Amino acid sequence: MRKRELLIIDDEEAVCWALRRAFERAGYGVQVAASAEAGLNAAKSQRPDAIVLDVRLPGMDGLTALQHLREATKNAPVIVITAHGNLSTAVRALEGGAFDYLAKPFDLSQALDAVARALARPVAGKPSGTVAEVGEDIIGRSPVMQQVFKLIALVAPRDAGVLITGESGTGKELVARAIHRHSARRDRPFVPVHVAALNPNLVESELFGHVRGAFTGAAENRAGLLALADGGTVFLDELADIPLPVQAKLLRVLEYAEVYPVGGNRPQKLDLRVLSATHQDLGRAVETGTFRHDLFFRLNGFQIHLPPLRERGEDVLELAQHFRRQLEPDSPPFPSSTSEFLKARPWPGNVRELRHAVERAVITARGGPVQPEHFPPSATLARPGDTAAQLASLIRRWVRERVAAAAGEPSQLHEELLNATEPALLGEVLALLQGNRLAASRWLGLARATVRKMIARHLPGESVGEDDEGRPVN
Repeated sequence: MRKRELLIIDDEEAVCWALRRAFERAGYGVQVAASAEAGLNAAKSQRPDAIVLDVRLPGMDGLTALQHLREATKNAPVIVITAHGNLSTAVRALEGGAFDYLAKPFDLSQALDAVARALARPVAGKPSGTVAEVGEDIIGRSPVMQQVFKLIALVAPRDAGVLITGESGTGKELVARAIHRHSARRDRPFVPVHVAALNPNLVESELFGHVRGAFTGAAENRAGLLALADGGTVFLDELADIPLPVQAKLLRVLEYAEVYPVGGNRPQKLDLRVLSATHQDLGRAVETGTFRHDLFFRLNGFQIHLPPLRERGEDVLELAQHFRRQLEPDSPPFPSSTSEFLKARPWPGNVRELRHAVERAVITARGGPVQPEHFPPSATLARPGDTAAQLASLIRRWVRERVAAAAGEPSQLHEELLNATEPALLGEVLALLQGNRLAASRWLGLARATVRKMIARHLPGESVGEDDEGRPVN
């Protein structure tokens, strides 16, 4: 993948040094210019993907140079920075077409975030993700991935919307690109919209566009991301982050195939396919009122769930070797010790974590055999709900295995699951509560008589006699 190139135009050496260091560490290529004139020359010859531009410069000032830079780079996004920020400067910068505006001093993380959001937004006239740009294959021989491939093949020729679910790092955008690549829209734009990366104050304008004068800084009509996908496919990543007011407007787009730009009173007809993705529980979001139920049902007509890497054991080595060959095309297979290490590691960050870990290991091995010690320490993602998610994942895998083993014959799965889990649940609760059955019934949310029956059924060695406080008596 080509490294994204940035141009920093600022006459303060310390600012240039700090920005350059931060952006290079983030994987960007960086050029620096100390004046607008030098920056224009660099922009014309190098065509950067994004520009960070100071306002006060020797010679031509940044705001004057802004339009020239956009023309020279075919509208590369520009992030304006200044130590002398005020409302007038901000308005002039945005009216001049700046993507974002940062007042000094700012955290480097703010600059990194602004550039990431700028690069995530397709430039009008340059639709992103056409068929020539989406040749990446999805790798996986495991049964769960074969099922994913089947679903992609079934739905791609149709024009139906698809909701892609799965944990972060499982490859949801790759699935969306594959659906587009195998659809009748393959020669039209594929526009990925990373909702979480959009400016929170301008989400509606970013998605639906705006007309001139719709708000301060709206100096010209501007097409939204949905309009850029007209005729093709739009991919809404991290769907749950769309604000509620915007959800209502998005529902209208889906229902009537038309969009009203911000400040506009005439609809614009659109022909697009909507693919969406989330790693969050949209059903729970509907229950809590943070996501519209009608939009949920409209988007959830066809769902593809991507399994976490821990459920794709046989795919780990194939993926790891694929990532290694991208860096070293003629690389041999991993040593057996490394293969066993890769299969045993949990990979909570899924395919994304595996890819970065392999890259680090290859660099550290310096051309020699890749050993387990070359990999970074395993990430620990101890978040509330992780244990429940892992338990649910194990139950899903158990159900798939039991159904496959039954060869079509029905089985009492619910009874089997209770027999497998109730003893552990009951035994652990009783142990923690020092055998107090009354307290256990309260914790379990069950009647005291029900708990007695469960003990008799699953823990027959336990005494069923108890005193008034629920403590066992022999």
